[in-house]
Amino acid sequence: MFWLPLPAAGRVVVRRLGVRRLSSRGLSSADMTKGLILGIYSKDKEDDVPQFTSAGENFDKLVAGKLRETLNISGPPLKTGKTRTFYGLHQDFPSVVVVGLGKRTAGVDDLENWNEGKENIRAAVAAGCRQVQDLELSSVEVDPCGDAQAAAEGAVLGLYEYDDLKQKKKTVVSAKLYGSGDQEAWQRGVLFASGQNLARHLMETPANEMTPTRFAEIIEKNLRSASSKTEVHIRPKSWIEGQEMGSFLSVAKGSEEPPVFLEIHYSGSPNAGDAPLVFVGKGITFDSGGISIKPSANMDLMRADMGGAATICSAIVSAAKLNLPINIVGLAPLCENMPSGKANKPGDVVRAKNGKTIQVDNTDAEGRLILADALCYAHTFNPKLIINAATLTGAMDIALGSGATGVFTNSSWLWDKLHKASIDTGDRVWRMPLFEHYTRQVVDCQLADVNNIGKYRSAGACTAAAFLKEFVTHPKWAHLDIAGVMTNKDEVPYLRKGMTGRPTRTLIEFLLRFSQNSE
Repeated sequence: MFWLPLPAAGRVVVRRLGVRRLSSRGLSSADMTKGLILGIYSKDKEDDVPQFTSAGENFDKLVAGKLRETLNISGPPLKTGKTRTFYGLHQDFPSVVVVGLGKRTAGVDDLENWNEGKENIRAAVAAGCRQVQDLELSSVEVDPCGDAQAAAEGAVLGLYEYDDLKQKKKTVVSAKLYGSGDQEAWQRGVLFASGQNLARHLMETPANEMTPTRFAEIIEKNLRSASSKTEVHIRPKSWIEGQEMGSFLSVAKGSEEPPVFLEIHYSGSPNAGDAPLVFVGKGITFDSGGISIKPSANMDLMRADMGGAATICSAIVSAAKLNLPINIVGLAPLCENMPSGKANKPGDVVRAKNGKTIQVDNTDAEGRLILADALCYAHTFNPKLIINAATLTGAMDIALGSGATGVFTNSSWLWDKLHKASIDTGDRVWRMPLFEHYTRQVVDCQLADVNNIGKYRSAGACTAAAFLKEFVTHPKWAHLDIAGVMTNKDEVPYLRKGMTGRPTRTLIEFLLRFSQNSE
């Protein structure tokens, strides 16, 4: 896929304020390493007093009004997502971080296509947790802020940073719910966010570490520990050849790293014969572009070109942890796209699993080649639906940027389910066209049945989707182009700079809702 340079990352500046310190005499060292995050709403009217959450009000009473008193003299009212830190207010919590939650009445915003209240909580709690981490405190208790799941997601997502290969690491902060609130919702939020963090880890890890084989091993370990109702098949090259996946093999042959076709099953339905949902993910563990080689600038980001495989596998691991009463199959063709004497050459013709021939006019349009065979194989499970995810096109990044995942689907029912799930998670999706107009641009091909690039430069994301459609006969199929949401600079405040693992939480929410109301 073609990629664009990324601008430098921004940074959220967090203000700190020291207030009054209690003597530390008599306090254990464990007590001195605990923080507390409390929420405060913005004023509804100009002459109103900002209101704490119920947890904030209760804490203020506990310290005889000192929190309100010190907050009032500390500066202007807190803006949404901003923090202010106070010290020595209570012996159990040497550091208290107050976070701005925005308007108490914030809810679903039809123009923004998300729940603004939930997003405000995620952003505010993430900012508060990072402040606690900067203070090198090892634990924090978090105000549920009216939505314990969103608070947990903000905490777990906001604290994550890939530092596996660094000698100097940030303080590990353990976050738990403050008070005896909705523990079930909190744990669900931890599970959703941990699923996304697994995808972030897979995407961020350097390509020399995250090979196709290593990727498959990590998913196998995570899935088997998530549930006993699982199967993992790590298919070698010989199996791929036996399946006549010539399109996938044509990409893999350019690299010395052996390809893997990862097939995972979660069988949660009480009816063993229940048709599964099939998720398919693009698994290019490094994309150099092949013979149609990419520019060197930002090529390192192509370690995350297996983001589709990372998100769908992480979503299935999470579904297994939730013990959802449905059957799911995950398919991930895994390989590298490298230039070599064995690699695909522009103008080569390869044959896919369904017999269709493909003219490879650009070897950097390789994701669709490996997905073509995986989509053909997906149909053999007689599934209820097929969803594939892929960092497929730079054109998708141009179209929507990091605002939303582009969804191309032949089913308005499926679109509606994905869209509603994304409103709750804040990890948005946007419907894109699957017009015959684009199909004509890929099937008008000189040497083969279909070309792996469109006739024209325009609408690259749409012609890529039209190409995939040539390998789909199922009436409920959706293709998620996640190229634009692959990385975060500073757009999503509760994610640090780096690979995002998006839209894992939207896929988990989709599966959760489907399991509750299977139609």
